Amino acid sequence: MFAVKSVWQYYVPVAGVLRLLDLFRRMVNDSLRIGLLYDALSLRKLSLLSYNQLAKYDSPSYYKLCAISRAAGILAARKKSVRRGYVTRTPYAVRPQLVSCYGFKIENGGLRIPVSRGKRFSIPLTNHTLQIISQSGVKVRSFTLTRNRLSLCIARDAPTVNCASTVGVDRDLRNLTFGNDQETSHYDLSKCVGIAKTSVRIVASFRRNDDRIRTRIASKYGERRTSRTSNLLHNATKTIVALAVQRRTAIVLEKIEGIRSLYRKGNGQGRKYRGRMNGWSFGEAQRQIEYKARWAGLPVIRLSRSETRGSSVTCPRCGERLQSDTQLERKLWCGKCRVVMDRDRVAAVNLSRRGRVRFARSRPPILLEAQGGAFEAVKGNPMPTVIPGVDAPKLTHQTKS
Repeated sequence: MFAVKSVWQYYVPVAGVLRLLDLFRRMVNDSLRIGLLYDALSLRKLSLLSYNQLAKYDSPSYYKLCAISRAAGILAARKKSVRRGYVTRTPYAVRPQLVSCYGFKIENGGLRIPVSRGKRFSIPLTNHTLQIISQSGVKVRSFTLTRNRLSLCIARDAPTVNCASTVGVDRDLRNLTFGNDQETSHYDLSKCVGIAKTSVRIVASFRRNDDRIRTRIASKYGERRTSRTSNLLHNATKTIVALAVQRRTAIVLEKIEGIRSLYRKGNGQGRKYRGRMNGWSFGEAQRQIEYKARWAGLPVIRLSRSETRGSSVTCPRCGERLQSDTQLERKLWCGKCRVVMDRDRVAAVNLSRRGRVRFARSRPPILLEAQGGAFEAVKGNPMPTVIPGVDAPKLTHQTKS
């Protein structure tokens, strides 16, 4: 199973690196301008139009190719947003950044990159980074530089875990519940709600009527909130994947969609309640579980909306619909079995059972993959990009029309 992830660290830049970062940003913006002018959305067409125009920049040629590739990714994302009905601004790269998969070497515990013709800059790698990239079968595919941060994209062919069963993962605002018929476990994420509440309260307490200062400070607290939430999710998803590998069980996830439209202004809900639900990081939890499972060689099964209908209100024993009671909070009871069950645990067990059917159908491709044939263990898993940040940009501002 081909798996891709990244490892990052801080570094101290020099003047030549900062100049190169700004040069790369300008090449990306020139490629964006040419692509918008000639309506060039494909990488091939944009390369034919832009490569000669970038000859005026004193930069290695492969950086020009990477700049064109990044611009093509930004234009493709903009086209997708327009097709979905969003109003987009003219794309423009603001932050200095360098992304490349050519010309770098890892020598003597450092990353050597060409800065200009005949000159190279060496970035010392930390012990953690060296430990990750020195693992068996790991190859460094590309690197990304910002003003003070280095990110390495690494890949490997992970041996597929031969799973005998499945484990369901139910994502909730305050917890992650995973398990099957034999055992279920909770991972508490209520701290994420507290972090979000504290950040909103602090930002709302600003009284100085200066939009620039307010925006800068609000962005700082927003980044702090995202960092702390991601760390909590990282610990939770790491535990889930480790237990799944230990028990040799495939992970089953439900496809959550249309959640944001349920909590909009005018739907009869309170502002604070909408803020909590729209701050729910269900997509980040899925992303972390998927890439960690793929790195460990573990198949991930994503069930469709129709396959997971009623998974949290169906009794896993008899199949009857569970009844709710305001005094039981998140507990449900079955009128036929006469038992009280936690709805999150019920959802995890039902997801595990329904994913077992899909898992049985996907086992032949898994066996072929173990022999070097098929690539995907589960149909529908996306192909990871070779250069993260080039083909998946986030520089286009989107607002709903």
